[in-house]
Amino acid sequence: MQEPQIHPLGDSALLCSLPAPATLPQQQRIWALAELAAAWDEVSEVVPGMNNLMLILKHPAVERDTLARRIIRLWPKLGATKAQGRTVEIPVVYGGADGPDLQSVADHTGLSVDEVIKRHSGGDYVVYFIGFMPGFAYMGGLAPELATPRHTEPRLSIPAGSVGIGGEQTGIYPMASPGGWQLLGRTSAPLFDPAQNPPTLLRPGDHVRFTVERVEQ
Repeated sequence: MQEPQIHPLGDSALLCSLPAPATLPQQQRIWALAELAAAWDEVSEVVPGMNNLMLILKHPAVERDTLARRIIRLWPKLGATKAQGRTVEIPVVYGGADGPDLQSVADHTGLSVDEVIKRHSGGDYVVYFIGFMPGFAYMGGLAPELATPRHTEPRLSIPAGSVGIGGEQTGIYPMASPGGWQLLGRTSAPLFDPAQNPPTLLRPGDHVRFTVERVEQ
């Protein structure tokens, strides 16, 4: 079991990070540490990330080294916290104008387009954390054979709802933005709505299933 590396972030925070690759058991231990640290008097905020946890401190000059030692001492005793997530189905239109990289992913992986769709939509994905932009869920669980590098030159604008692959992860762009992920298709599901509470459709610990709405040529 790898123990976390702990680094100061300026004068007011600590970053606890685990070595790659990110796995669900490691992420569950991050959640367990976040749940514990949120109750510490010295901590004002916890921010779980992918394979890491940031602790924002109330009195950093006094608490930083003390908390680092506490984390190292407690780490072997932590159980894996399984966030009480929901199962969320996301309908996807694969291919066509909404999935301009579907053929490129097939070429990279050596699979047919139909097989890429089958394996992508057949996965059980877990939301590790929300980042990059409001509502953007970083998800683990992509079949290893579908892993495809990001574009070396990102697109200037990707439509909201675009579903893509970035390395060993899959994700959905909640709003139009630049981005370099390989786009397989698009969903009409609302990923982010500031008028709702909570404003994001997906939350850490949720399980995501992509369903095939249709396939376009």
